[in-house]
Amino acid sequence: MFTGLIEEVGEVVGVQDQGDAVRLTVRGPVVTDGARHGDSIAVNGVCLTVTDPTADTFTADVMRESLERSSLGDLTGGSRVNLERAMLPTTRFGGHVVQGHVDGTARLLDRTPSEHWEFLRFTLPESLARYLVEKGSITVDGTSLTVVEVADGPEPWFSVSLIPTTLADTTLGALAPGARVNLEVDVLAKYVERLLVKGAVHG
Repeated sequence: MFTGLIEEVGEVVGVQDQGDAVRLTVRGPVVTDGARHGDSIAVNGVCLTVTDPTADTFTADVMRESLERSSLGDLTGGSRVNLERAMLPTTRFGGHVVQGHVDGTARLLDRTPSEHWEFLRFTLPESLARYLVEKGSITVDGTSLTVVEVADGPEPWFSVSLIPTTLADTTLGALAPGARVNLEVDVLAKYVERLLVKGAVHG
């Protein structure tokens, strides 16, 4: 489990095509400190299993399922990625419950700068729209954010506001309009929906 609080921005230093999978090598000295084979590290919000860790890099195999459901297939050598290690029981829980299981992707529509923050609008897949509410939680490329606004209609979108720390310490600060990002909705909303649907059926 993760919190959505990015520990560092790493760099992809290797992409090996394996046909139905890709082997990624990522440089990130903070998250590799003490990393062991089998540990979990979220890369742009996707939980990956560490293999072959070194002093400042780790390798992970990305299966076809993950490539199809996320933007990891877009990564090339030199791509910057958000990194977070799985949380410890003693970690302050400053974000929200993040599983590292991407629900879909979106694209940045536009960004509006302000004096102290920046306002970003993203497309919203129709299949995920029902899980977003104003002031609720959303994970964008592994970053825990608060939803500012949700717009329904034929072309739904949602917006977030990024504070200077988030702009500086994640890849979202340099995200260009049109860029694709990974989304993970609040898992609690999905459980509530499932319980209500099952309750209605059995009721």
